[in-house]
Amino acid sequence: MKEQKNTKKPFIYYYTIVLLVVIILNALVFPYIQKLQSKIIEVDYGTFLNKVNAGEVTTVEIDNMQIAFLTSTDEGTVYITGKFDDPMLVDRLLAAGNNIKFDKVVEKENSILSKLMSWVLPLVMFIAIGQLFFRQTQKRMGGAMQFGKANAKVYVEAQTGKKFEDVAGQDEAKEALTEIVDFLHNPNKYEEIGASMPKGALLVGPPGTGKTLLAKAVAGEAKVPFFSISGSEFVEMFVGMGAAKVRDLFKQAQEKAPCIVFIDEIDTIGKKRDSGGVGGNDEREQTLNQLLTEMDGFDGKKGVVILAATNRPESLDKALLRPGRFDRRIPVELPDLAGREAILNVHAKNVKLDETINFNAIARATAGASGAELANIINEGALRAVKNGRDKATQEDLEESVEVVIAGYQRKNAVISPKEKKIVAYHEIGHALVAAKQTESAPVHKITIIPRTSGALGYTMQVAEEETFLLSKEEAFNKIATYTGGRAAEEVVFNTFTTGASNDIEQATKLARAMVTRYGMSEEFGMMALESVSNPYLGGDSNLTCSSVTSSRIDEEVLKIIKSAHKKAIDILKENEEKLHELAEFLLEKETITGEEFMEILNK
Repeated sequence: MKEQKNTKKPFIYYYTIVLLVVIILNALVFPYIQKLQSKIIEVDYGTFLNKVNAGEVTTVEIDNMQIAFLTSTDEGTVYITGKFDDPMLVDRLLAAGNNIKFDKVVEKENSILSKLMSWVLPLVMFIAIGQLFFRQTQKRMGGAMQFGKANAKVYVEAQTGKKFEDVAGQDEAKEALTEIVDFLHNPNKYEEIGASMPKGALLVGPPGTGKTLLAKAVAGEAKVPFFSISGSEFVEMFVGMGAAKVRDLFKQAQEKAPCIVFIDEIDTIGKKRDSGGVGGNDEREQTLNQLLTEMDGFDGKKGVVILAATNRPESLDKALLRPGRFDRRIPVELPDLAGREAILNVHAKNVKLDETINFNAIARATAGASGAELANIINEGALRAVKNGRDKATQEDLEESVEVVIAGYQRKNAVISPKEKKIVAYHEIGHALVAAKQTESAPVHKITIIPRTSGALGYTMQVAEEETFLLSKEEAFNKIATYTGGRAAEEVVFNTFTTGASNDIEQATKLARAMVTRYGMSEEFGMMALESVSNPYLGGDSNLTCSSVTSSRIDEEVLKIIKSAHKKAIDILKENEEKLHELAEFLLEKETITGEEFMEILNK
């Protein structure tokens, strides 16, 4: 990309001063230094004649401007006098009678070398120092000396290296973006009917779902220049710099049209403007205002498409989302079962895998995982295969990598006492047994009592046979009962409590509260909304929207649900106490058992 070079006045001023300094040095300083070094003394013409008459002059050099001579009394000293209109001078010198030589007195320097030393070398030195100074200043000031140049990365002619085939699990988003690609390829058919392409499309979704990858794939499919910049790069310490960068970005985009401009994390500069008077004129708001103006100002028919990505759409300014700016909102959600399987296949293309790999099983075990997490699972599986000296990744490697992502690495050097190990075994079997004896519950896939780096001393993995999108009241209640199964087993067998159930308690409380405040599954409150969720794509922080009196009643209702589920878990374990002991002993012996082994012992 050819950038427009702006005139940099500081550089012009600096070079002018440098030139003046060099001229002064050559006119005054260098000649004076040369005279001092050569012992050159200027005298009048009368002094010269007196020394000739006295017989002291030994050598004379006469040129067009001056007369230089040496004497017998002062060796090493060169005398210089101005040339005088004296036609008898040569005769007078010859008549002196002391064999005066007419020879070179003042050594002449090499003209080329002299110019290099006095002109070129100082200029080069000063210019080099100036460039170094300005670069250092630019770094320290955070790029402020760039005067509003946009630092957008430019990929020309589909050099992104990405196509739609590289993006899996986002069929709906790809379909919405295919229209943009078609417009960039064939704008005439849209102009004939009088339609204009949306100026902007906003990609929203959780982190790691492939928003940036989709934008690159659009540019790769359309084979047009692709400008990529992060919202944080517009934020500057100097007022007006962010707005200047926005102007420069859109100027470059219009010069390269048709093209795609992608702004990642646009919520950095696109947040809602303050309604109050304090801070209403800050740098971020000026940058946002400039962005709004630029999006209104350019013609969409030229083929400049603005794509932006965010995982906080609720924080964006309403003016940014109106038609004529970001006309389309394209959700890029977490992939479903088929999407996860497709993503695994895409990332496995460049990895050597065993022929018996079953990606469907991995996809079922990774419900709620993003595309980035699935890519990491494939990579972790390949790393494990190399670590174990194999040239291909197996199903076991991928299943272990799933567990690494979920619970962390195995703590092989952890030393657990037999008593604690026994408690952990009964705790995990308690979870599995309660889950197996309930309807509307996912089957047990794996049970282990090997400690993990996440802090878990063991865990029970459940994998649903098919993916569901709705959660019934019965399923939610059974989940809470499964969460309490570990603590219930400790009570039934050891008649005590341990800290091992801390995470179970947290999960059970979270789900029970959601049943009351958000899902309307409470008999007391019914369909009353008691809680609002902010930042749903970033964890979903919840805030109560009720009075303090109602809040205490919510706590009572949550406690009621958890106690009821806990009692159900204890009853199930007491009814199957014999199997509880048998399964716990088997787990203590094996440390890790599969769901098939668990169900075989349970059903015999």
